[in-house]
Amino acid sequence: MLRVRYAHERGKSHPAIHWLKGYHSFSFADYYSPHHMHFSHLRVINEDIIAPQHGFDMHPHQDMEILTYILSGTIEHQDSMGNHTQLHAGEFQIMSAGSGVHHAEINPNSERDVHLYQIWILPKSKGITPRYQQGHFADKEGATLILSPEEKEGAFYIHQDMSLWRWQLSVEQSAVKTIPLLPTRRYWLQLIQGQLRINDIHLNSSDGLAIRQENALQIELMQNSEFLLFDLV
Repeated sequence: MLRVRYAHERGKSHPAIHWLKGYHSFSFADYYSPHHMHFSHLRVINEDIIAPQHGFDMHPHQDMEILTYILSGTIEHQDSMGNHTQLHAGEFQIMSAGSGVHHAEINPNSERDVHLYQIWILPKSKGITPRYQQGHFADKEGATLILSPEEKEGAFYIHQDMSLWRWQLSVEQSAVKTIPLLPTRRYWLQLIQGQLRINDIHLNSSDGLAIRQENALQIELMQNSEFLLFDLV
């Protein structure tokens, strides 16, 4: 069973926040939809564009695994664990809020927007010790493991029974790709950029796809594409 979450149907950030263009796949902040609360352990998938010299001042989080992926620009991160760093295009950041953490995210650039995804994942247990990690995963044709409940292949550890793969596919390498799935698992595909057809469903950049009880994805590339594939219980 496949269900599309089209980009143009997502919730949007409040118009009074002039420096933010935010798009919410699930209910978040002022956006509420009883039909889009979460998917398995995925609680938030936000695509944000933050104007120069703006961002989120210090604010609290608790009992959440927070993943940030920078698509373009730079974000400056500061938190109550003592981290003060910058993330650049292509970098990922994982933060376990656990027993409680405060952090701020600011676009330090005076001219360029920052474009990012922020994803919240419910952890398997509460009150864990907060932690922080960031890093860059090399571009490559095919799949790269980003999150894993086991420490392997250089992936970030996640406190949950789930894995996240980044897929980068080019038409020149192969216009058709089959990805095997376990029908007992649930999957979410978030198309970061490109255009493709999955089992006769056409997806464009920023579209999402909820996947249940499927044995495989038959992917036909219309353009070079990048997507995130979440493997969930």
